[in-house]
Amino acid sequence: MTWKEELKLKMQIDKKSIVIYCVIYFSWGMGMHFFGQWAEIARFTYWWQVITCYILYMVPISIFLRSFKWYEQYAYGLVAMGVLEFLGYALETSYAYPNNLLDQFFNTQNFSLGMALFFAAYFPLGNGLVKWVRGKL
Repeated sequence: MTWKEELKLKMQIDKKSIVIYCVIYFSWGMGMHFFGQWAEIARFTYWWQVITCYILYMVPISIFLRSFKWYEQYAYGLVAMGVLEFLGYALETSYAYPNNLLDQFFNTQNFSLGMALFFAAYFPLGNGLVKWVRGKL
């Protein structure tokens, strides 16, 4: 089997599951966006970045990783989130509040690493939640 065929097979998913992924990840994204602003930790520059980040970036990665063990999902998710965090702050599409709670606890140099370590957990947790919701429907 070629890598293209294997990728196509891994990405096969029914429409109901895609809707569940999108609802869960969009809800998480909006919740984190508002919490980040409220707690003055970090925020997107524009609210619609929740769609590009959580739905267009994280949902396909979650779908691809869903057949992996939870710790593999986390490890690969860490790479994906590391790239996303790096680009978000480098391109200034994300804003970290100065002297925020994470800066105070971990220091400024570790902020993006801490964010990547935290958000990488979304992949195994999201896949588990989608599987649970799908089973309830």
